[in-house]
Amino acid sequence: MQINNTAYLTHRQWMKRAIALANEAGEAGDVPVGAIIVDRAGNAIAEASNRKERDKDPTAHAEILVLRKASQVLQSWHLNDCTLYVTLEPCSMCAGAIVHARIGLLVYGADDAKTGCIRTVMNLPDSAVSNHRLSVMAGIMESVCREQLRSWFANKRSNNN
Repeated sequence: MQINNTAYLTHRQWMKRAIALANEAGEAGDVPVGAIIVDRAGNAIAEASNRKERDKDPTAHAEILVLRKASQVLQSWHLNDCTLYVTLEPCSMCAGAIVHARIGLLVYGADDAKTGCIRTVMNLPDSAVSNHRLSVMAGIMESVCREQLRSWFANKRSNNN
């Protein structure tokens, strides 16, 4: 997908906010993943970070939480005109929810070689079971997103020893 320079700068702006949200999650003991949803007019309408550990909830991924918040703001689960920014490629649960919410564009930072279900391990949006064709842009601020996760896990491993 080819984008113009202004769009690229806007994607970087929103990804920086998602990275800040991910940092908050990491500092609170959750895997550092942040997500933000922006409406058609370019306004942030919802943001969230991972809360699995804090909430003791296996579904409390940043993407699930931000989809819920955006749906409440818009009073609709149809998020066709929205863009979702997330620091890490969504897992199968989140990819399914993103497809079902009919997000207009998904922008993510780092690929997830273990559980990524957008492009890396599997491609849920383009599979026959998908009821919505999701536009995807990957790799926005990828090195920053990847390093944030790498250093968080390295710190967690060293503290567990």
